[in-house]
Amino acid sequence: METDEAEQRDVAGAIRDLSTVDLARLRALARLRARRLPGTDWSDILHEAIVRALDGTRRWPPGVPVLVFLAGCMRSIEHDLRRRLAQEWLAQDWLAQERAWREHDAADREGADPERAIAAAQALGRIVALFSGDETVLRIIEGLGHGRSAGEIRARHGLSQTDYDSARKRLRRALLRLDSEGGPR
Repeated sequence: METDEAEQRDVAGAIRDLSTVDLARLRALARLRARRLPGTDWSDILHEAIVRALDGTRRWPPGVPVLVFLAGCMRSIEHDLRRRLAQEWLAQDWLAQERAWREHDAADREGADPERAIAAAQALGRIVALFSGDETVLRIIEGLGHGRSAGEIRARHGLSQTDYDSARKRLRRALLRLDSEGGPR
Protein backbone atom coordinates (compact mmCIF):
# COMPACT_ATOMS: atom_id res chain seq x y z
CA MET A 1 0.00 0.00 0.00
CA GLU A 2 2.86 2.36 0.81
CA THR A 3 4.40 1.88 -2.64
CA ASP A 4 1.06 2.79 -4.28
CA GLU A 5 0.89 5.99 -2.24
CA ALA A 6 4.53 6.77 -3.06
CA GLU A 7 3.86 6.19 -6.77
CA GLN A 8 0.82 8.48 -6.61
CA ARG A 9 2.87 11.18 -4.91
CA ASP A 10 5.53 10.78 -7.62
CA VAL A 11 2.93 11.10 -10.38
CA ALA A 12 1.28 14.04 -8.65
CA GLY A 13 4.63 15.73 -8.17
CA ALA A 14 5.69 15.11 -11.76
CA ILE A 15 2.40 16.54 -13.05
CA ARG A 16 2.71 19.52 -10.73
CA ASP A 17 6.27 20.11 -11.98
CA LEU A 18 5.30 20.21 -15.67
CA SER A 19 6.49 23.39 -17.32
CA THR A 20 4.22 25.85 -19.08
CA VAL A 21 5.57 24.59 -22.40
CA ASP A 22 4.81 20.96 -21.42
CA LEU A 23 1.27 21.91 -20.42
CA ALA A 24 0.80 23.73 -23.73
CA ARG A 25 1.98 20.58 -25.55
CA LEU A 26 -0.48 18.44 -23.61
CA ARG A 27 -3.31 20.85 -24.39
CA ALA A 28 -2.38 20.80 -28.08
CA LEU A 29 -2.31 16.98 -28.08
CA ALA A 30 -5.67 16.88 -26.30
CA ARG A 31 -7.13 19.25 -28.91
CA LEU A 32 -5.89 16.97 -31.70
CA ARG A 33 -7.42 13.94 -30.01
CA ALA A 34 -10.75 15.73 -29.42
CA ARG A 35 -11.09 16.74 -33.09
CA ARG A 36 -11.94 13.14 -33.97
CA LEU A 37 -14.47 12.83 -31.15
CA PRO A 38 -17.67 14.76 -31.77
CA GLY A 39 -19.14 16.14 -28.58
CA THR A 40 -15.94 15.67 -26.58
CA ASP A 41 -14.02 18.65 -25.27
CA TRP A 42 -10.22 18.58 -25.29
CA SER A 43 -10.12 19.42 -21.60
CA ASP A 44 -12.13 16.27 -20.82
CA ILE A 45 -9.48 14.13 -22.47
CA LEU A 46 -6.60 15.87 -20.70
CA HIS A 47 -8.34 15.79 -17.33
CA GLU A 48 -9.27 12.13 -17.72
CA ALA A 49 -5.62 11.28 -18.50
CA ILE A 50 -4.50 13.07 -15.35
CA VAL A 51 -7.20 11.39 -13.24
CA ARG A 52 -6.21 7.96 -14.54
CA ALA A 53 -2.58 8.68 -13.74
CA LEU A 54 -3.37 9.92 -10.24
CA ASP A 55 -5.83 7.19 -9.27
CA GLY A 56 -3.52 4.45 -10.50
CA THR A 57 -5.77 3.26 -13.32
CA ARG A 58 -2.79 3.90 -15.58
CA ARG A 59 0.63 3.15 -14.10
CA TRP A 60 3.50 5.46 -14.90
CA PRO A 61 6.31 3.21 -16.16
CA PRO A 62 9.77 3.96 -14.77
CA GLY A 63 12.01 5.84 -17.15
CA VAL A 64 9.17 7.24 -19.25
CA PRO A 65 8.87 11.04 -19.18
CA VAL A 66 5.59 12.14 -17.62
CA LEU A 67 4.72 14.11 -20.78
CA VAL A 68 5.04 10.98 -22.92
CA PHE A 69 3.09 8.97 -20.34
CA LEU A 70 0.18 11.44 -20.30
CA ALA A 71 0.20 11.64 -24.10
CA GLY A 72 -0.13 7.85 -24.18
CA CYS A 73 -2.99 8.02 -21.70
CA MET A 74 -4.78 10.52 -23.95
CA ARG A 75 -4.21 8.30 -26.98
CA SER A 76 -5.74 5.38 -25.09
CA ILE A 77 -8.72 7.48 -23.97
CA GLU A 78 -9.32 8.66 -27.54
CA HIS A 79 -9.16 5.08 -28.79
CA ASP A 80 -11.67 3.93 -26.15
CA LEU A 81 -14.06 6.79 -26.89
CA ARG A 82 -13.83 6.29 -30.67
CA ARG A 83 -14.48 2.56 -30.26
CA ARG A 84 -17.54 3.26 -28.10
CA LEU A 85 -18.85 5.87 -30.54
CA ALA A 86 -18.33 3.48 -33.46
CA GLN A 87 -20.16 0.69 -31.64
CA GLU A 88 -23.05 3.00 -30.79
CA TRP A 89 -23.20 4.28 -34.37
CA LEU A 90 -23.11 0.78 -35.83
CA ALA A 91 -25.80 -0.43 -33.46
CA GLN A 92 -28.02 2.54 -34.28
CA ASP A 93 -27.30 2.22 -38.01
CA TRP A 94 -28.02 -1.50 -37.98
CA LEU A 95 -31.30 -1.01 -36.09
CA ALA A 96 -32.36 1.71 -38.52
CA GLN A 97 -31.51 -0.53 -41.46
CA GLU A 98 -33.49 -3.42 -39.95
CA ARG A 99 -36.49 -1.13 -39.43
CA ALA A 100 -36.23 0.05 -43.04
CA TRP A 101 -36.10 -3.55 -44.29
CA ARG A 102 -39.16 -4.48 -42.25
CA GLU A 103 -41.10 -1.42 -43.45
CA HIS A 104 -39.99 -2.08 -47.03
CA ASP A 105 -41.00 -5.73 -46.70
CA ALA A 106 -44.47 -4.70 -45.51
CA ALA A 107 -44.79 -2.28 -48.45
CA ASP A 108 -43.74 -5.04 -50.87
CA ARG A 109 -46.47 -7.34 -49.56
CA GLU A 110 -49.12 -4.71 -50.25
CA GLY A 111 -48.15 -3.95 -53.87
CA ALA A 112 -45.62 -6.60 -54.83
CA ASP A 113 -43.55 -5.84 -57.91
CA PRO A 114 -42.62 -9.22 -59.46
CA GLU A 115 -39.23 -7.97 -60.73
CA ARG A 116 -38.26 -6.63 -57.34
CA ALA A 117 -39.43 -9.83 -55.68
CA ILE A 118 -37.25 -11.90 -58.04
CA ALA A 119 -34.25 -9.61 -57.50
CA ALA A 120 -34.74 -9.77 -53.73
CA ALA A 121 -35.02 -13.57 -53.80
CA GLN A 122 -31.84 -13.80 -55.87
CA ALA A 123 -29.98 -11.45 -53.54
CA LEU A 124 -31.15 -13.42 -50.52
CA GLY A 125 -30.05 -16.62 -52.26
CA ARG A 126 -26.56 -15.19 -52.79
CA ILE A 127 -26.36 -14.11 -49.15
CA VAL A 128 -27.49 -17.52 -47.92
CA ALA A 129 -24.97 -19.20 -50.24
CA LEU A 130 -22.25 -16.89 -48.89
CA PHE A 131 -22.96 -18.19 -45.38
CA SER A 132 -23.70 -21.80 -46.27
CA GLY A 133 -21.14 -23.01 -43.72
CA ASP A 134 -22.18 -20.67 -40.91
CA GLU A 135 -25.27 -22.04 -39.17
CA THR A 136 -25.43 -19.19 -36.66
CA VAL A 137 -25.60 -16.53 -39.37
CA LEU A 138 -28.16 -18.56 -41.31
CA ARG A 139 -30.33 -18.78 -38.18
CA ILE A 140 -30.09 -15.03 -37.71
CA ILE A 141 -31.01 -14.40 -41.37
CA GLU A 142 -33.97 -16.74 -41.03
CA GLY A 143 -35.09 -15.09 -37.78
CA LEU A 144 -34.83 -11.60 -39.24
CA GLY A 145 -36.77 -12.79 -42.28
CA HIS A 146 -39.59 -13.82 -39.97
CA GLY A 147 -39.47 -10.48 -38.15
CA ARG A 148 -38.08 -11.91 -34.92
CA SER A 149 -36.19 -9.73 -32.45
CA ALA A 150 -32.61 -10.46 -31.40
CA GLY A 151 -33.85 -11.86 -28.09
CA GLU A 152 -36.30 -14.16 -29.85
CA ILE A 153 -33.61 -15.42 -32.22
CA ARG A 154 -31.17 -16.05 -29.36
CA ALA A 155 -33.80 -17.88 -27.30
CA ARG A 156 -35.08 -19.96 -30.22
CA HIS A 157 -31.58 -21.17 -31.17
CA GLY A 158 -29.89 -21.15 -27.74
CA LEU A 159 -27.36 -18.49 -28.71
CA SER A 160 -25.43 -16.47 -26.17
CA GLN A 161 -25.28 -12.69 -26.54
CA THR A 162 -21.63 -13.01 -27.60
CA ASP A 163 -22.36 -15.69 -30.22
CA TYR A 164 -25.24 -13.64 -31.59
CA ASP A 165 -23.22 -10.39 -31.70
CA SER A 166 -20.24 -12.12 -33.34
CA ALA A 167 -22.43 -13.67 -36.02
CA ARG A 168 -24.15 -10.32 -36.66
CA LYS A 169 -20.73 -8.71 -37.14
CA ARG A 170 -19.74 -11.41 -39.64
CA LEU A 171 -23.02 -10.88 -41.48
CA ARG A 172 -22.69 -7.09 -41.50
CA ARG A 173 -19.06 -7.17 -42.68
CA ALA A 174 -19.85 -9.59 -45.48
CA LEU A 175 -22.83 -7.50 -46.61
CA LEU A 176 -20.70 -4.35 -46.61
CA ARG A 177 -18.18 -6.12 -48.88
CA LEU A 178 -20.86 -6.94 -51.48
CA ASP A 179 -21.43 -4.65 -54.42
CA SER A 180 -24.88 -3.55 -55.60
CA GLU A 181 -25.23 -6.71 -57.70
CA GLY A 182 -24.60 -8.95 -54.69
CA GLY A 183 -21.09 -9.96 -55.70
CA PRO A 184 -17.85 -9.31 -53.83
CA ARG A 185 -16.21 -5.92 -54.38
